[in-house]
Amino acid sequence: MTANANLYAHLLAPSASAGDKPFLSEDGKVLLRWSDIDARTGRLAARLRALGAQPGDRIVVQVEKSPDNVLLYLSALRAGLVYVPLNTAYTSSELAYFLGNAEPAVVVCRPADEADVRGLMTSGTLVTLGEDGTGTLLGDLPQEGLPVEPREASDLAAILYTSGTTGRSKGAMLSHANLYSNAATLKDLWGWQSDDVLIHILPIYHVHGLFVALHGALLAGASVLFHRGFDPATVIADFARASVLMGVPTHYTRLTAASELTPETAKHMRLFISGSAPLLAEAHQRLEEKTGQRILERYGMTETGMITSNPYQGGERVAGTVGYPLPGVEVRIQGGGSGPGILEVRGPNVFAGYWRMPEKTAEELSADGWFVTGDVAVQDGDGRVTLVGRAKDLIIAGGLNIYPKEIEEAIDALPGVDESAVIGVPHPDMGEGVVAVVAAQKGAKLSEEDILSAIAGQLARFKQPRRVIVVEALPRNAMGKVQKAALRETYKDLFA
Repeated sequence: MTANANLYAHLLAPSASAGDKPFLSEDGKVLLRWSDIDARTGRLAARLRALGAQPGDRIVVQVEKSPDNVLLYLSALRAGLVYVPLNTAYTSSELAYFLGNAEPAVVVCRPADEADVRGLMTSGTLVTLGEDGTGTLLGDLPQEGLPVEPREASDLAAILYTSGTTGRSKGAMLSHANLYSNAATLKDLWGWQSDDVLIHILPIYHVHGLFVALHGALLAGASVLFHRGFDPATVIADFARASVLMGVPTHYTRLTAASELTPETAKHMRLFISGSAPLLAEAHQRLEEKTGQRILERYGMTETGMITSNPYQGGERVAGTVGYPLPGVEVRIQGGGSGPGILEVRGPNVFAGYWRMPEKTAEELSADGWFVTGDVAVQDGDGRVTLVGRAKDLIIAGGLNIYPKEIEEAIDALPGVDESAVIGVPHPDMGEGVVAVVAAQKGAKLSEEDILSAIAGQLARFKQPRRVIVVEALPRNAMGKVQKAALRETYKDLFA
């Protein structure tokens, strides 16, 4: 990296040659040109500094996806702040924890949430940003832009919260070097060029949409077609002026079901990438049948960015596998002998640890830099990695991580509930569907509707079960442990 290791300087390096080329367009309208970015981020970075945010301070952001949200992220990097994006679906109780843990200097929320968020804050200044650019953040921008703040490679650029299987969410600390090394590797590996056009359909509070997708387009000096939601027909219509699409398995399930998807409509696309959750082999097959192209599946985590990828060229993309370790990234399989074991990873992409959780960091990050992913994998003789399960009891629905413990605790606290077990079972659209199997106390009358209604305000919508099954008792083994594997087998066809 250069003497100033600020990620912003690398991401905006192509702007000198990109000129007035569109950077962000939506519905055929150019919203942001490459030549606009530097001036606009300079003024917004100065605004953040005027609000009291100093280099190294955290900025917590919970707003809708918008071009101004993209500029806010870049401006935070420019100012040397630590960007903390939050899913807009998080409830007040969840948000209160994040605000207390991150202790931000600045909080940016939606205008409609201002009163609620203010009541949760214990530190920092609150400003608002609406999807249409309204709110107090952009209302008083200084005329003079802030220069790019010098940063060391090891300085933090972002904290992304990732749920644990037990207890509270953990803030994964990602440095400027972590994010730049991963982005630069993927730029080369996936053949990014300045004439690429990315269709951006992902949220930007998540590694996939914020880092993998946007960083690739920025480093390449490419253009982005911005989608705030996902409509298959609209996305397919954009194929004619695009070259790259990144999505989660749910996106590809819906795209391949659309009549508009044909070899002709997809002929301009050079790369379909899938990640954030395992992609069924049938989805690979359906896309190839309908377009003649094969999906490139890759694998990564919040704590590491991307770890492996199927080949872009010079090798076969094998359905059901996640490909080979990225250049400069090492993986090893621990405890499996020649069979499946826990996958561990080491490289410049591996995070610095969990924010203010040294004991959790020590559990999952060794002194010599190996991160324990918790995923069970096998690696064949030529290095190709296949994931075969998850040691951690994780559910991935629509590309989002869901940990059963948090849902179980909410259900177990309800009157009449003896205990619950939350599992993921195959879902044709979401990849996995969340199912709660609930044992009622003797004499209690519980219904699916009552349970869902009772927890609706406690959990983000994407975490709430799609089905609740009330039973007399949960299955247990000889040691008294609930047999979730048996439950998954029993209800595997629930959404078939």
